[in-house]
Amino acid sequence: MKKMSIIWVPVLLSLLLLVGCSSTPTSEGGADVSEQSTGADGSDANGGSASTSAASQGGEWQGDPLENPNGLLATRVIYFDFDLSTVRSDYMDVIQAHADYLAANPQVVVRLEGHADEKGTREYNLGLGENRANAVRSLMLAQGVSDNQLVVVSYGEERPAAFEHNDESWALNRRVELIY
Repeated sequence: MKKMSIIWVPVLLSLLLLVGCSSTPTSEGGADVSEQSTGADGSDANGGSASTSAASQGGEWQGDPLENPNGLLATRVIYFDFDLSTVRSDYMDVIQAHADYLAANPQVVVRLEGHADEKGTREYNLGLGENRANAVRSLMLAQGVSDNQLVVVSYGEERPAAFEHNDESWALNRRVELIY
């Protein structure tokens, strides 16, 4: 009986070593997924396009402009000053970029969601959120976007981005979000 125990101990230790030394998952080609190499043309070993940023390649963005994290279209929130629905000048380039994209892609629809901080009545804030969304809408229409591509919704104070009761949070809640 003692001889049987002596034989099983090395076998069990070997099994534990094998289980503990498992490798990382591999792709179909057998290379580690985390270490797939890309060719000089930016394609991966399987012929697909590598997902690297334009900045790291030194060229222009090759994918959908809405997916470019460094482009103006990445900015999808327009902030407003207290109790105003006038678009601030620092957002004009962002709105122009979205308008250009929409004019070039007439099948794309964007929802303009207007928001307000918690100051004021519920009804007032719903109206203010709508006025803010309509201000962005008007600028886009003036830049060639079709009316059927823009949907205006107001949430007023009902969907805050920040929940604190201070100036920083209230400033984050005075906004229009562009939802594609």
